Amino acid sequence: MPYTVPRAGAAQGSRPRWWTELPLIAVVYAAYSAGRLLARGDVSTAVDHGLAILHFEQRLNIDFESPLNDLFTNHAVIGIPADFAYASLHYVLTPAILMWLWKRRKASDYRFLRTWLLVSTVIGLIGFTLLPTCPPRLLDASHGFVDTMAQYGSYGWWGGDASAPRGLGGLTNQYAAMPSLHVGWALWCGVALWRHGRSVWAKVGAVGYPLVIALVVMGTANHYFLDAAAGVATMGLGALLAGPALRLTEALRTRLRPAQEAPVAARNAGVPANVGDRCETSARERERIPRQQGRGADRQRTDGAADDGGRGAGAGVGGRDATATDGAASTAGDGAPAAAR
Repeated sequence: MPYTVPRAGAAQGSRPRWWTELPLIAVVYAAYSAGRLLARGDVSTAVDHGLAILHFEQRLNIDFESPLNDLFTNHAVIGIPADFAYASLHYVLTPAILMWLWKRRKASDYRFLRTWLLVSTVIGLIGFTLLPTCPPRLLDASHGFVDTMAQYGSYGWWGGDASAPRGLGGLTNQYAAMPSLHVGWALWCGVALWRHGRSVWAKVGAVGYPLVIALVVMGTANHYFLDAAAGVATMGLGALLAGPALRLTEALRTRLRPAQEAPVAARNAGVPANVGDRCETSARERERIPRQQGRGADRQRTDGAADDGGRGAGAGVGGRDATATDGAASTAGDGAPAAAR
C-alpha cells in the first residue's frame, strides 16, 4: 500500500464535529436572546421609530401590513394557522435544516451556510440595538392594527407578548422589530433548500416558505413591510461577510495550530511521500524489522555454500574423467610402439 504524508491543511475540509457545533450555535443564540433583552431601549423612542416607518410606507403606498392584518383578523381560518407558523417555524424549521445540512451536505457547504446564518443573526442584533422599533400591533388602536396573537391566544401556547409562552413575556424584547429575522431566517432556509434540495417539493418549499413567512409577519401585525425588506437586506449583507469571516477564523485556527502539529511533523520527518509495493525497503526500515538483516545474511551464506558445492562436485567429476582419459591415452600410447616393434 502506498503511503502518503498528510498535508498540513488536510483537516480543513473535514466535517465539523457535533460536540463543537452545538456549543457554538448555542452561544450565539444565547447572545442573540440576551442582546434582545438588553436592547429594549426607551419605549417612546421605539414608538416614534414605528410611526416613522408606517408613515413612510403610507406615503409610498407600500403599507401592505394594513390589508393583510384585516384579512387575518376577520378570518380565523387564516389567522390561527398564521399564528402557529409565526410562533413555531422560526425556532423549529431553521435548526432542522441546519442539522440536515450538517449530516447530508459537503462540509464546505455547511460551513458557509452556518457562518452566513450566524453572521446575519449578529447583524440583526446590532439593528435591534441601534433602532428599537415598535411593531404595528403595539401601536395605538387608532392606527387600525389588531394583535392576532392576542386575539387567537386561546388556540395556542402564546399570550399577548408576541410569540412568547404565557407568563414568559418578560423574557422577550417586543420592540425588536427592525429587521425581521423571521423573514431573514426563512430566506436562509429557502436558499439552503434551493441549492441543496433534490426533490421538486424542496424547490417548492424553497420559494414558498420565505413568501409565506413574509405574509405571516405582516398579517399578524408583528412587522412592517420595511422590516421584512430589512430582513432580506440583513441576509444579503451576512452572505457577503460569511466568506471573510470563514477566512478570519481559519487564519486564527492556523495560528493556534503549529503547537499541535509539531509532534505530527516530527513523526513524518524523513518518511518518503510515496513508497511503492515493489520498492526496496530502506536501511532504516530494515532496522525496524527484527532479524531481517540476519535472515538475509543466512540466505546469502546458504546460497554461496550451494554454489561452492556444485562447483566442487563438477570439479570432482571432471577430475575423474580427466584421469581416466589420461590413463586410456597413456595405455594407448604405450601399446602403439609395442605393436610397431
